[in-house]
Amino acid sequence: MEKIRQNILKTLAYFDIFDYPLTGEEVRHFLLQEYNQLVVNEILYQLIREHLIYNLNDFYSLQNKPKLGEIRLAGNKRAMRLLRIARRVAKILSWFPYVESVAVSGSLSKNFANEKADIDFFIITSSNRLWIARTCMHIFKKLTFLAGKQNWFCMNYYIDEMKMEIIEKNIFTAMEIVTLMPLQGINCFKKFIKANSWASHYFRVQTILDKKNAEIKKVFFRKCIERIFNSHAGDVIEKWLMDLTNKRWKKKTDRGRVNNHGIRMAMITDPHFSKPEPEYFQTQIINSYELRVQQLLQINKKMEADVNAIFFVKK
Repeated sequence: MEKIRQNILKTLAYFDIFDYPLTGEEVRHFLLQEYNQLVVNEILYQLIREHLIYNLNDFYSLQNKPKLGEIRLAGNKRAMRLLRIARRVAKILSWFPYVESVAVSGSLSKNFANEKADIDFFIITSSNRLWIARTCMHIFKKLTFLAGKQNWFCMNYYIDEMKMEIIEKNIFTAMEIVTLMPLQGINCFKKFIKANSWASHYFRVQTILDKKNAEIKKVFFRKCIERIFNSHAGDVIEKWLMDLTNKRWKKKTDRGRVNNHGIRMAMITDPHFSKPEPEYFQTQIINSYELRVQQLLQINKKMEADVNAIFFVKK
């Protein structure tokens, strides 16, 4: 029982960083091992009696703040609306050259959206054509500013089919992988999940692959662009675009610019990926998680010792 107690506390500790309470079923799904829901519920009730966790209108949290349950419900409703939009946007993104898979990431992939939420996308491109694909998509994004819809097109993480394995193997990236929502290019996405099977060391749950998710159909515009760039000239342009983007982002980082969420703007680049610099967000989350877990396990250990002491005295 002690092992499942610790696993439950660790799971709640991760989501507590984002002030996001979980249902009992969600707690069970994110545990590393398979447990019966009745067993999970029994441990949850025990932890509540010990004041290690709190029940917030059928949600479980480390914080005794009923408002968190209300915020979550409101965020879930907003997420439902944004996900309907995301499906339409993903279809548009699939028309761009060399795009092989489109998935929703970030908080929206966990069915939550605050009042300032963006629609974040995780993009997989053809091998050695990530930068041409990314540039085409971001030129289009510039046009969305005219309609005030730029927050629907946040393509912030790209990889290509050449290197699908995520380098940073930790609880944060594992969570992001298992909660991705693939909307276009399901076969390519399955290869990505297989390439990142290491995530199962952190979470038992794996991304649900919906049969409704469409395979990408190449439109005429896309075929024409790919025909032009499937050449040596395309290789040269690919590298030039990567170098150009890298220089522009380095200037933003050096100036200390931050995004709408107050996170410092920084990106790391490679011929096969384009992603946010882990140091400015990912590392902070991991450090916060490890601190919370350490504190919780110390409290849990003390309570267990007290219970054993009482039992020994009675005996």
